[in-house]
Amino acid sequence: MSDPFRRVVTGHDADGRAIIVSDQFLTPTAIPSGDANFALVWTSAVLPADNNDDSDGRSRSAGLTLHGGSVVRVVDMLPGKASPLHRTNSLDYGIVLRGTVELLLDDGSVTLVGTGDVVVQRGTIHAWRNPDDEVVARVLFVLTEASARVVEGQPLPEIQP
Repeated sequence: MSDPFRRVVTGHDADGRAIIVSDQFLTPTAIPSGDANFALVWTSAVLPADNNDDSDGRSRSAGLTLHGGSVVRVVDMLPGKASPLHRTNSLDYGIVLRGTVELLLDDGSVTLVGTGDVVVQRGTIHAWRNPDDEVVARVLFVLTEASARVVEGQPLPEIQP
């Protein structure tokens, strides 16, 4: 159901010259909740990222976020589906590549975002919903670790599905 996309990764040869180290197509695959298909594009184990780490960042195990690092993921939101409400200790950038999605917050607000729109998600309780009954919406997410929001002297807990 998801279309493949191309991932090109650069690196260095032994003399320090830029090279292509990977050029491949990735296809998002179903996640257990059944509301979306995910494709992990890259991770970094630490921030700032270590450009001397020659491992393929896609091969690193990552949950929704990666403690101390970053995650880049393509998410295909399936028609009519919604994610569960969740909150992570991260600063996330969501770029809608195709279609429209609704950003739902725990205050009940719903914000429609479409192709080319960017959402900066700052550790709030939220969910995503594809309001279209036929079209898969594709969103690119870049997630970086962030400190928890503190309210009345207490850090807000993560809520992960």
